[in-house]
Amino acid sequence: MLLTPLVMMQISDEWHWTIGSFVFAGIMIGGVLLLYELAARASGSLAYRTGAAVALLSSFLTVWTTIVRDDGTGIGSFAVIMAAAIGGFAAWFRAEGMARTMLGVAIMQALVGIAIATAPSVANTPDGSLRALSFGGFFTALWLMSAAFFRAAAKGNHQPAAMH
Repeated sequence: MLLTPLVMMQISDEWHWTIGSFVFAGIMIGGVLLLYELAARASGSLAYRTGAAVALLSSFLTVWTTIVRDDGTGIGSFAVIMAAAIGGFAAWFRAEGMARTMLGVAIMQALVGIAIATAPSVANTPDGSLRALSFGGFFTALWLMSAAFFRAAAKGNHQPAAMH
């Protein structure tokens, strides 16, 4: 994944990555993989692991696209990720609690998307509201998918050991 920007920097003047950009991207990718490894060890349930993978992918893509866009709306996106993390800890990473957490995060994501779409700075931009709603809808769908997998894991009684 880190080779893509390196190659693109050689063939396009629009790619400007510094050493810090590569380090940050490496830390993000490594962090997501580490968190997934912890989730995979926490439960033998494929549904639980898939729910965790979708939640981690949603978080990664949210951070990545927020940094790339740099349009001043990032605080709402980071609040959604913080809600997912705090909810996970509050649920002790058990499938039932994670399902409820991801549902709540999906609702929060939808509300953040609507708030951004109706902000004057976005609403006055051509197609700004539509793009914001599409972006919010895409991530809402990912969070709902994660919730569905965690719900399936909870119904299968595959509860992970509490992470301490």
